[in-house]
Amino acid sequence: MNRTFSGHIHIFHAFDIGDDVNFEQIKKEHLLIRKPLQLPRYFKNYHKPFSAELPHPHARSYEGHIRLYPFGALSLQYKMPFESTLEDLRPLLQKLVAEFSEQSISDAATIFNDIEPAIKQPNFFHIKKSYILLHVNPQQNLTVSELKDTVGAQIASLLRFDDETLSEFKRNEILKKAFGYYRGDLIAIDSNVSFIYDNDYEDIVDLFEFANIQHLELQYFDKLLDKQLSTAYNREIIPISPKELIPFWSTINMSQTQKLSMLQVEISVITERLENSIRLSEEPYYSELYEALSSELDLNNWKESIHKKLAITKDVSDLYENRSEVIRGDMFNTLISILIFLELMLALISHMS
Repeated sequence: MNRTFSGHIHIFHAFDIGDDVNFEQIKKEHLLIRKPLQLPRYFKNYHKPFSAELPHPHARSYEGHIRLYPFGALSLQYKMPFESTLEDLRPLLQKLVAEFSEQSISDAATIFNDIEPAIKQPNFFHIKKSYILLHVNPQQNLTVSELKDTVGAQIASLLRFDDETLSEFKRNEILKKAFGYYRGDLIAIDSNVSFIYDNDYEDIVDLFEFANIQHLELQYFDKLLDKQLSTAYNREIIPISPKELIPFWSTINMSQTQKLSMLQVEISVITERLENSIRLSEEPYYSELYEALSSELDLNNWKESIHKKLAITKDVSDLYENRSEVIRGDMFNTLISILIFLELMLALISHMS
């Protein structure tokens, strides 16, 4: 017997749109229609995102919101109800994902154009990250154990976003990672989709959206550092600008080395801000959930990659700064030698005359 389930599909899309977003300008000039924001208790009160309504609010069968982050990230959430068997949910989910992938780009472009005056170094967009959260309302006559036995294969296929039913081994491997904090609930997390069987789930939706933003920013910074390191390595071919060798020039105009150092600081500050935006030490349920989500999204490895590249950029920055200092020192010594030689020549000429 195919059971019919009800619940909601949450689709998150995150975009990088620039270096910095001025919330005060958006408020003052009414660039977006602001939406009240009530974050769960595990989010810290500072560094709150700016919440607004989605574009095109009329004649639609979904809910959603916009969240802007001060470091130049944009998050869109779409929420749609469903009532169907899990088998029928697979083609519906694939259709919705394709539809809202295009919709998110259209909505994000509209938002970007509206708020572009409030963005520092606006750019739409280098990287986009998406995540899906499937919420299913529990049924009184269906325990978690029975849920796994009867529709475990469909749950596994939904998590892997697969058209075909997975093998028993793969299904067991996926469901083995599932957990529940309270009796009667189940959370199964994978790299692209998560499945939640729980009535009281609203407080954790923001955690999934936040993790998607973290994923976006970490990959964006990793890519940016790759680009900067490539540029730094190529400076062996491209000679140091003569202007960089002029005394006090760096106090007026930043050299490439100083720009690299500024980038290190900016990335360190934002990654630290992301890590410290939530407080989970006294929330064992949310801590376990976030740890599982971080593991599936590979957030810790992305963080480690960034920290390693930041250390390399610092070494490269120091190397080129030392190189510039040596060249400046050689220039000064040469100039002093020339001046001494000229002074001696003038003294000789004066003595001979």
